[in-house]
Amino acid sequence: ARCEWDFSLATVVSSTANATVSDTLGVIEFDPSNTILATGGIARKIRIYTLNSLLRPQEETVHFQGEHQSIAFLDHTNACDNCIFTPAKLSSLRWKPGTGGRILGSGDYDGVVMEYDIETKVPIFERDEHGGRRVWSVDYSHSDPFLGASGSDDGTMQMWDPRCDEGGGSVAKVQPTKSRSSVCCVEFNPFGDALIAAGCADQKAYAYDVRKMVEPVHIFDGHTKTITYVRFLNAQTLVSAGTDGCLKLWNIVDSRLLRTYKGHVNSRSFVGLSVWRHGGLLGCGSENNQVFVYDTRWGEPIWVHGFEPMGRDSSDHHHAFVSSVCWRQVNEDQCTLVAGGSNGVLHVFVGKRKSDSE
Repeated sequence: ARCEWDFSLATVVSSTANATVSDTLGVIEFDPSNTILATGGIARKIRIYTLNSLLRPQEETVHFQGEHQSIAFLDHTNACDNCIFTPAKLSSLRWKPGTGGRILGSGDYDGVVMEYDIETKVPIFERDEHGGRRVWSVDYSHSDPFLGASGSDDGTMQMWDPRCDEGGGSVAKVQPTKSRSSVCCVEFNPFGDALIAAGCADQKAYAYDVRKMVEPVHIFDGHTKTITYVRFLNAQTLVSAGTDGCLKLWNIVDSRLLRTYKGHVNSRSFVGLSVWRHGGLLGCGSENNQVFVYDTRWGEPIWVHGFEPMGRDSSDHHHAFVSSVCWRQVNEDQCTLVAGGSNGVLHVFVGKRKSDSE
């Protein structure tokens, strides 16, 4: 696997107090403008950052492997522009399209879907139709931004619309498996096709036509353990992640497996999956506390970086793992990957495309 990128660690954001496992970062999301970042996890708070504040001039220079590398060490309290306290632990965040980055949707451990107004810091929409079972994932349609979807431990994927009667009742509900296996992830196709994908604990991913939510139009069968994430890479392909330690690339049209990516460690936890569509790169975490980058053309990683303990962040390092990742979706020869850990520490990586002479 040939790496065409030079990656480096730019910023580490942690808490001044010793980080604990109770601050696990389960989700990181860039807003539609790709200038604002939101994080959430089991600390019951949404933190909002501007990318510029995370990539401000470096504050410390650290000596690594014989080279001087400039890394900014920031504290969450100072780096964070906005903080919203939530009633429950968060498993999912997604910015609502068409709201100018003002509305952020969330799914939580209590089975509730909420929408928050970032400026006023108050919830403006709430629905609880998963019977109190944990909501693992929320997403919004790109063709109709009022249409949302959620997947839950109750074994259902539900689509809902806040404009409907009674404050956003379900407009469609499917149970992908007869055994009511957990629906761990949902994502609408952002490329115009009327598809929504769901990954389940029965080791399969399903794609439904949102106009006729009866039977799945595609079934992706190849993982040997729970599917934790599904992400559309482009109009023709879908990427899935599972606790079998694999990422898989699928042809959507015929449900054919195109490639399997291995190298990271994942047997029990949600470790994050993000696709950088412009660059054809995949990012994921790992239970050995490393972040992995794959080029979609090759099954082996092109870059791996360990979250080494750095002074104030060294507590409980042996049990930490990378729990969330997110690419900035910009089309240029530079990229930004943000990764969060089970100890609440945030890492910001920047990549530059190598010149042909290198």
